[in-house]
Amino acid sequence: MIGFLRGIVFAIGLDYILLDVNNVGYRINFVNRNLKVGQEALIYTYQNVKEDEISLFGFSTLAEYDLFVKLLSVKGLGPKTSMNILAVSSVEAIVNAIEQDDVAFMKRMPGVGAKTASQIILDLKGKLVSKQTENSGVDRSELKSALKSLGYKQIEIDSVVAKLSDDDTDLSSTLRKCLAMLAK
Repeated sequence: MIGFLRGIVFAIGLDYILLDVNNVGYRINFVNRNLKVGQEALIYTYQNVKEDEISLFGFSTLAEYDLFVKLLSVKGLGPKTSMNILAVSSVEAIVNAIEQDDVAFMKRMPGVGAKTASQIILDLKGKLVSKQTENSGVDRSELKSALKSLGYKQIEIDSVVAKLSDDDTDLSSTLRKCLAMLAK
């Protein structure tokens, strides 16, 4: 599979670009976002193989590419509809709509009806945001391991860690805070 192409933009169409890569022209389904003819571009690509066609879909960023691949995993969504969704909205807006169960927002996407919008949310909710961004607090299992290695009992560790807030994000300062509580 072709992961990305770097070359000179040779031509721009409504929903595609021709990219000259070492004198070979690649036609890439692409929503033009500030590309100009003659400009060098790095395009992340998804190669779609069907019985009668092989096509490339291109993206400016890895975030767009990753969301496109996730959208393809939804029952009833093909590459063209997934590309159209990315054409009319930003990755952040789409991810927020999915995570907040915003069916109305998803229904406004081209080619997406109520049933497909619900299916997108059902299939992708919780899969688009990393666990680290969801919980901004310190990794509690790592903190517990550090305290255990210092010789504290599990009951002492659990009682101190339970008192921490999600505002504690730095492991070393949170560890010092826990040690101070254990010393009392």
